[in-house]
This record gives sequence, C-alpha cells and structure tokens, in this order.
Amino acid sequence: MDTILALIYTILWSSASIATKVGLQAGPPLILASLRFSMAGMLLWIALVMFRKHPWPGTGFMRPLAILGFLNTTLYLGASFEALTVVSAGLFNLFVAINPFLVLILEHVWLRKTVLSTQWLGFVVATTGLAIGSWQAVGQFRTPWWGIALMIGGQTAMAIGSIYFHHARVPLPSITINTWQLIWGSILLWPFAFLPAEPKIVTWNLEWWGALGWLVGGVSIGAMLLWFRLLRRGAAQASMWLLLTPVIGYGLGFIFFHDPFTTMDMIASMLVMAGLVLSRTKGHFAAVTEILQRVTTRK
Repeated sequence: MDTILALIYTILWSSASIATKVGLQAGPPLILASLRFSMAGMLLWIALVMFRKHPWPGTGFMRPLAILGFLNTTLYLGASFEALTVVSAGLFNLFVAINPFLVLILEHVWLRKTVLSTQWLGFVVATTGLAIGSWQAVGQFRTPWWGIALMIGGQTAMAIGSIYFHHARVPLPSITINTWQLIWGSILLWPFAFLPAEPKIVTWNLEWWGALGWLVGGVSIGAMLLWFRLLRRGAAQASMWLLLTPVIGYGLGFIFFHDPFTTMDMIASMLVMAGLVLSRTKGHFAAVTEILQRVTTRK
C-alpha cells in the first residue's frame, strides 16, 4: 500500500512543475506561490474546523510548525518557483532527485546514522545521471547557473525539513501539520513577493486559475498529505521515491510543452532509476552478506 501511495505522490509532485510553468505565463512566480500556499492553508483550516480535527495545534507546537513552513514552503517552494522562470520542467524534476542524497548526507553528518554500501552505490549511480542531465542543460540549452543554484538551495531546505519533521515527532495529524506549515509558509513568503524587484502584473486568465487550482488541490493538499504519511516511515526511505520524478517530469514536459527528450536525458533517467533500485535492495544484499558470513564461520 505504501508503494502505491508513494507512486501517486511522485506523479502529483512531478506535475507541480508543469502547472507552475503554465501559471508563470500569466503572472510572477512569488505571487503565484504565495496565493497557492495561502489558499491551500485556508481551505485545509476550514476543513479542520468543520470536522473538528485539531484546527488549533496549541502554542507549544507553533514553533516547530513555523520552522517546517519556513523550510518546506517558504524556502524550498519559493526558490523552486523562481527557478522555474529560467529552467525547464524536466530539469527541475531531475534536480528533485538530489533530495534523497541530501537527506542521506545530512543524517550521516548530524545524526551519525550508518549508511549501507548499497545505499551509497545507488546514490552515486543516481547522482551520475543528475550530472549528465545538468551538463546537457547548462552546456547545450544555456540554462543560467543562478537557476540551478536556487534549485539546489531549495532542495537542501526541503532535506533539512524532512529530517527535522521525522525527529521532531510532532504528535499531530498529518492534515493539521500540513495546514499550519502552509499557513506559516505563506505568511513568511508574502513579504518577498512584494519586493521592489519582483514583478506584480497578473493576467487573471484560464492558465492562471487552472494552474493555481491544480497546485492548491493536487499538490499542496493531496501530495503533501501523502508526503507526511511517507515521512513517518523514515525521511531517507520516503525521499528515495523522489528519484522517480526525473522520468515522470521529462515525460510530462514532453507531453505538455513539447520539451525535447534527448538521448542524454534518457541515459540520465535510466541511471536515476538504477540508483533507486540499488538503494532499495539493501535488505537482499544484507541477507546475502549474512549467509556468506555464516558459511565462512563454519569453515
């Protein structure tokens, strides 16, 4: 069941870049992002009030919820919306795949967690695919470095948020956590949307409302609720599913925007998928190692 939910989450999360690119044709990124988070947060909060499901988490939980909102919403998604003004949807989803690697490194450095050799091998293979895709984007399609830097910074913030959520152990329902992280994230993001350098013109057309509706309902509400459920199984394990987003992202980019899907993209995607498979076969490798150790001991 968790595998099915993880696949649904990955598809929904991959579609966010497509919907954002559509919305950016009608308005500036941070206005679109701030409206998305505000609307999603208020809709979820109204649902909590109607069904009496912990609409007010209590003052003791406001601090961790604000930290989650700042990391997962303000920093990660704010940076992502800005980056999507200059990078393709496929490249963005390719970079989403670095999140498991960042979670792995941060948990290893901060929490001294043991990393199995098969996990390292899987992430090395996947990172090789990311490097190939990035090299093509920068060298052939002239993607600016500042857009890539924003994506890396945003993914780092999300990785920190994932680890923080898993170890903070906020004893609240996932919907309550998601609601208040969106509310706090939007509150902290709105000031950036009104900076002098940020454009303010919005065309209130079908593209704008369609993109906003999908981002609110399908991604901010649907995908994030699934994400928090997966995180309860472990930050690194949940993040591994993000490795599938490049494959899905390139496919959606080709369907909706006719983005080119080159041989290099295919190689990069195959390496990312191979890295995911290697990372998830740790149990089998451990079993084989144990058997070999027993045989050696008997001899």
